[in-house]
Amino acid sequence: MSDSPSSLADLRGIVADMEGRAYGRGVGIVTGHAGLDGAGLVRGRLHEVFGEDGSGSAAGFAALMTFLTAEGAPVVWLRTDAAARRAPLYAPGFVELGIDPAACIVAHAPDEAALIAAAVDALRVGALGAVIAESVGRTRVFGLTGTRKLTLAAEASGVPLFLLRIDAEPAPSAAETRWRVSAAPSRALAADAPGHPAFDVELLRRRAGPAGMFWRVEWDRDARVFREAPLSGAVVPVAPRGAAGARRAHRVA
Repeated sequence: MSDSPSSLADLRGIVADMEGRAYGRGVGIVTGHAGLDGAGLVRGRLHEVFGEDGSGSAAGFAALMTFLTAEGAPVVWLRTDAAARRAPLYAPGFVELGIDPAACIVAHAPDEAALIAAAVDALRVGALGAVIAESVGRTRVFGLTGTRKLTLAAEASGVPLFLLRIDAEPAPSAAETRWRVSAAPSRALAADAPGHPAFDVELLRRRAGPAGMFWRVEWDRDARVFREAPLSGAVVPVAPRGAAGARRAHRVA
């Protein structure tokens, strides 16, 4: 994982030197899980992911989505200073999930307004595979006006943005989809080996389609897909609970 650029100008210089391809607007992100694949996760759109600060599950889910979307292209992870102070990213956790930390460019923004500005600049670079913008706590910045700017930038380039909201409450926005993610128990593998990372995933909102769906999924690192976890199928959503054994750092596993 590369060091954070010292300024937004440094970030612009890095991404300006990249050569790559622009992704098709509205093309679905293939996760391997039928429910997620049909839930409106598409490129060139804004997707909100909500989670609790103590658990790295929401961050892990967002990281895996960018990994599936990027297909080897670089990913930019933007974080407010508050998010970086409360939960430093943990590179070995990326490796455990099968993600190459070297493909992730991390940059910090002093506050949410600067985070939006940096995300808009990053989304203009079609060479990127995806962008994550992370903040902590409640704020009105990500209302309809702020998220509309992000949506327009994502739609113009075809690069998806995952807006990672930790310890925040959902509010009206221009996001294509809105998710709540928490940790779920994993099944032990053969010989009592640790199981695949598992997530409880709730689709809170979908801009053009039904929402209110809930899945329990697990990440298969070897196959690089999400699979159905012990709780099968979509069911009536339930309020997610805090993850057991939560860690302060985003260990994304």
